[in-house]
Amino acid sequence: MKDLQELISISRFYGENKQYVVAGGGNTSMKSKEKLWMKASGYALATISEEGFAVLDRQKLAAISGKVYSKNPFERECQVKSDIDEALLTKDKRPSVETSLHNLISYKFVVHLHPNAVNGVLCGNDVKKFVEPMFGADALYIPYTDPGYVLFREIETRLTAMRKSKGYDPKVIVLQNHGIFVSADTTKEIISTYNTIIMNIKKALKSPVPEGARAIDYNITEVVPAIRSIVSSDELKTLKVKNSALISYFSSSAENFRKISKPFTPDIIVYCKSKYIYLDRVGSARETIGQFIKEYKKFVAGNGHQPRVVVIKGMGAVAIGDNAAQAEIIHDVLESQLKISWLAGSFGGQHFMDQRSIKTIDTWEVENYWRKVLMKEASGRVKNKIVIVTGAAMGFGEGIARIMKENGANIVVADMNDKAGVETTASVAQVSNGSGAVFIKTDVSDITSLKKLIYQTVCEFGGLDVFISNAGILRAGSLEEMTPESFDQVTKVNYNAYFYCTKAAVPVMKLQNEFNEKLYADIIQINSKSGLAGSKKNFAYAGGKFGGIGLTQSFALELAPYRIKVNSICPGNYYEGPLWSDPVKGLFVQYLNTGKVPGAKTVEDVKAYYLARVPLGKGCSPADVAKAIFYAIDQENETGQAIPVTGGQTMIN
Repeated sequence: MKDLQELISISRFYGENKQYVVAGGGNTSMKSKEKLWMKASGYALATISEEGFAVLDRQKLAAISGKVYSKNPFERECQVKSDIDEALLTKDKRPSVETSLHNLISYKFVVHLHPNAVNGVLCGNDVKKFVEPMFGADALYIPYTDPGYVLFREIETRLTAMRKSKGYDPKVIVLQNHGIFVSADTTKEIISTYNTIIMNIKKALKSPVPEGARAIDYNITEVVPAIRSIVSSDELKTLKVKNSALISYFSSSAENFRKISKPFTPDIIVYCKSKYIYLDRVGSARETIGQFIKEYKKFVAGNGHQPRVVVIKGMGAVAIGDNAAQAEIIHDVLESQLKISWLAGSFGGQHFMDQRSIKTIDTWEVENYWRKVLMKEASGRVKNKIVIVTGAAMGFGEGIARIMKENGANIVVADMNDKAGVETTASVAQVSNGSGAVFIKTDVSDITSLKKLIYQTVCEFGGLDVFISNAGILRAGSLEEMTPESFDQVTKVNYNAYFYCTKAAVPVMKLQNEFNEKLYADIIQINSKSGLAGSKKNFAYAGGKFGGIGLTQSFALELAPYRIKVNSICPGNYYEGPLWSDPVKGLFVQYLNTGKVPGAKTVEDVKAYYLARVPLGKGCSPADVAKAIFYAIDQENETGQAIPVTGGQTMIN
């Protein structure tokens, strides 16, 4: 159907643009004489297809106008919902609460959005003065009304009056502290109308919204992990930190913060709640943490729930989510709040929602349903843990990162290889369970690079629970063949870098554990069977791995009082991985060329030789290693160990 394809096209057009749609908000519809196609709840406009639209009987929807419902708000909304469900022709879809309103409008297409620019006007104190110049002479303005049936009745009454006086429906309906409906018989006209409105608003602005990011502030690593630890008293939370010119303005003083201290629209309440914490004592990290503890206790006691947003002077805004997906949405919606506030300054100043309306939305069943739909829940053995895996672009590291993500972890893919790292992260991120995945280019042999890795990890997820030191290189060769340069390179990556990584990770782990006695942290080195027994013509690699176990045992003794466990996993050979199977640089090729396997004439000869030495007759896979990692994390009374995963090839004496 051509009209339905147009509806899909315009839905995606606006849904992909955060200037118009934040956190999946907004609705679109198309109608024929008998049917209404309405975006169903739980479907994002940006990716919607035909499947994402509920189809309803317009005659049954029209009957809602003549009914009398309960005066009790909750009962009334349930009764209306039941009647909307009765009109459903696609019984597996949940239509929007605004379905009846879309049916009421006479034009074929309706696009209801919450653009920041539009809400900058609608959340301004002088909104009435600006309705005609911004939205047109025929625009219908509706003072703030609670969403649902009450809003439907209010618009119906005003539409009826306008039809009598002017003989037609307005193509633009604007709702104070809510959003805008633009309607027409063609999608082309809707796009043109929106373009004109946005252009009018831009011309009226006193100053544009500030843009640009802020410089790195390493103090974040000394504050935010403590906040995460404190709010994770029941279960691990995921935090996200952002700073920008816009955030910096509103965080710079208590006076500026007050301009965003209450919600402007229902969407903001749904995702960010209605109150936030502001911290302005930033003389030192400890002073900031102390202020947070005081304000946090006061907040929970007064509101009965945790804050979703913490704004820290000079550092930025912190979103507190049940998982990474939720934290990301909270930040998107918070950014919308900030933009609306800034824009409202050009239209008479900020006009917040009143307390009664805030309470209504916060307890409204429909909005709570939306909250649950969009806030995906992470699950698995490492749910919401923050895990860095070095050398994760390929091989063991890639497999470990994927399995950790599948089990609910927030994954940081840390690697020198940009191209492979980005591709691996994109692939791992497709595991959709609420947890996050990011790539951070990292040189594990460089302390400055590692410092940035930890900083970016804290900004992305709020802290660090598990550091998996997996990055490594191998250069095989006899004493005659091995150059000092190759030996130094292998040692720097396989041995020195393990120390560098541990040194970089420990401060954040200590900070987290200090403020939550339930927490443990883990440093896990991916060692090798070559760390348990010597390896002929492979001494540079084996020596570094032997030394790594020494570091593990020593680190474990030092860090045990801080509940930081340190263990090594000693895998057997991953024959399918690039380390062994790469046709140019793989170990099978290297070992064939160096004559490490007596009598071997082909790569297959070398492979058969190594498989024959494994009692269980198989190589070690990332899944095998991941099981050992899970054991090390789960076991709260195991540290300083070298755990073999070798198929019996190397056994502990």
